[in-house]
Amino acid sequence: MQEKTVSEAIAHRRSVRIYDPKKSIDTERVKYCIKQATLAASSSNLQLWEFYHITSSDMKKKVAINCYNQSAAKTAQELVIPVVRLDLWRERIKSNVDFIQLNVKTPEDEKKIQGALKYYQKIIPQLYNATSYFYGLINKIKVSFQGLRNVTYREVTSEDLRVVGHKSTALAAQNFMMSMAGYGYDTCPMEGFDSKRLKQILKLPSASQISMVIGCGIRKTEGVYGERFRIPFKEVYREL
Repeated sequence: MQEKTVSEAIAHRRSVRIYDPKKSIDTERVKYCIKQATLAASSSNLQLWEFYHITSSDMKKKVAINCYNQSAAKTAQELVIPVVRLDLWRERIKSNVDFIQLNVKTPEDEKKIQGALKYYQKIIPQLYNATSYFYGLINKIKVSFQGLRNVTYREVTSEDLRVVGHKSTALAAQNFMMSMAGYGYDTCPMEGFDSKRLKQILKLPSASQISMVIGCGIRKTEGVYGERFRIPFKEVYREL
């Protein structure tokens, strides 16, 4: 199978809702596309995500049931579930700090990394403590006063961090779908699922959040519901 260019992959990608059971996909290639997903940009490079690759028939059936048995889940050969893990922020900060320090070779390098270390060891912990509602409220009051005089980062509550986590994970999910499209594979991101039951099936901690469920396979012609529709570009593009 010849790989597609980026533009070809973007054009190929559609939300495919019915997959061909006679056409198989390579599990190892899907796994590689998940690895490509992890190269996506993420807020502060914290990479607060995990990816659950569903390949067994039994598990696929359980997931599909909790996706309302919609065809994009029921007919998928495999499923990929990106999960937001805001609760891992301390571990991911440490990973970044360890990586930065690992690359220190000279006293000059030591000086250069001080700003980055301050960012990860002081600023980011202050922000991510707001995963607690109480600390988030304190942060909100604080930045409201700071914003009266200075340019201020204002997304500091637990709900703001939830949005940040989902944005980063969605960027990774798009990387995954584009990588799949590059190999001629099809996907469908689904938001219709019972998140509580699905977390139980996947044995996820309560603090985790499921971003979406992605069906994977090779499309049947009827699996693409009509021509692609997009709002005219002139209605969504603004040059200032």
